[in-house]
Amino acid sequence: MDERWLLLGAGLLLGTLVSLLIASLLGQRRLARIQHEQQARLDARIDKLGQKLAEYQQSNIRMGEELLSLREKLGQLENRQQRVEQQDVQGMPYNQASRLVQMGASTDDLMQACGLSRSEAELMLKLHGQRD
Repeated sequence: MDERWLLLGAGLLLGTLVSLLIASLLGQRRLARIQHEQQARLDARIDKLGQKLAEYQQSNIRMGEELLSLREKLGQLENRQQRVEQQDVQGMPYNQASRLVQMGASTDDLMQACGLSRSEAELMLKLHGQRD
């Protein structure tokens, strides 16, 4: 009878060990599944962040291109403004001479005040002078 108890105890011990082993394996599988699910969520989040980063990079590229375009347009506007200002400076003596003629200036007055040659001053008087 002692042998039976010994065998029964050994069987119970073996059964308990097998149960613990099965429980341990099931726990490991559950942990592996949880870890796999978490990794899948992390991978999906990384992909989403990568897409957002690519969108931001494209947006920055477009803004950079727009900035370059605006700089180019600004340069063109500055050049145009300089040309207009130069034209005004070049036309200024004639504008001033025209006003002086309307106020009754003579050829000599136009030559002195506007730096015109005699022929330019005479032309201005003929163009803008009072007509009788």
